[in-house]
Amino acid sequence: MFQAHDNLSDEINGNIIRSEIEGGVYLKDLPDNATLEVITQNRPYMLMIDGDGSAWIWGHPQFCPKPVRVRISGSNWGGSMIKSAYLGRGMRLEFKHPNYDCPIITTPIVDIRVRQAA
Repeated sequence: MFQAHDNLSDEINGNIIRSEIEGGVYLKDLPDNATLEVITQNRPYMLMIDGDGSAWIWGHPQFCPKPVRVRISGSNWGGSMIKSAYLGRGMRLEFKHPNYDCPIITTPIVDIRVRQAA
């Protein structure tokens, strides 16, 4: 478990501790080609994770209606601080899409389901 750090604000320490309590998935702990169902407040996404930090993602009608290869940055709390290579409940999935200059950030994640590796 995370220990609060004196050099971080109470808000940041609280966010990190909350992410540990609410749970999530460290991408490095998943096997190659693991499939995740990530349900946000607005819609479900499907992700097929590759071991190099990239993934195939689909589920958004504008950004990824069909599977598209993206780079998963991690998840954040709605600001610029990101928990790298981690997807957490209550946090927002952040990924880099090949057709957009800025990162795509979802609404908060409600649930994450790990499916069997393909």
